[in-house]
Amino acid sequence: MSTDATSLTPQDLEFLRRPLYGFLSVAGGPLPPQPRPVWFEATAEGTIQLFTGPDTLKVRRLRRDPRASIVVAAPVGERERWLSVAGHTTVETDGAHDLAARLAARYWDLDDDPARADDLAAILAEDWVRLVIHPEAVSRYAL
Repeated sequence: MSTDATSLTPQDLEFLRRPLYGFLSVAGGPLPPQPRPVWFEATAEGTIQLFTGPDTLKVRRLRRDPRASIVVAAPVGERERWLSVAGHTTVETDGAHDLAARLAARYWDLDDDPARADDLAAILAEDWVRLVIHPEAVSRYAL
């Protein structure tokens, strides 16, 4: 395992651009933490972003204490690898719908699955905010 205090490496970004699930934990929640699976995007600036409803429990907790972490692991059948990013999180009111559309295209086959295209249309009809994790600690493991 290695830790880089603040940033994602090019190898980290390559790994995070895959359609993997991240497991998000926010501060101020129950003990022990109860991570939730999420879609996410690693940005060129080295942040991690995801979208969620503006009135969710995680948003309320983040407004009180902006610390969060996300853990992403390689799927079964691949060599062991995981990445953990922790840092302060901002709740942004812009860009969530564009992010949702990009992530849906990454995780779903929108061209060949009309049900998924309908799911995306339903998502885009809702209100969302964008959560942005600004890395302060990055840990990684790879065999």
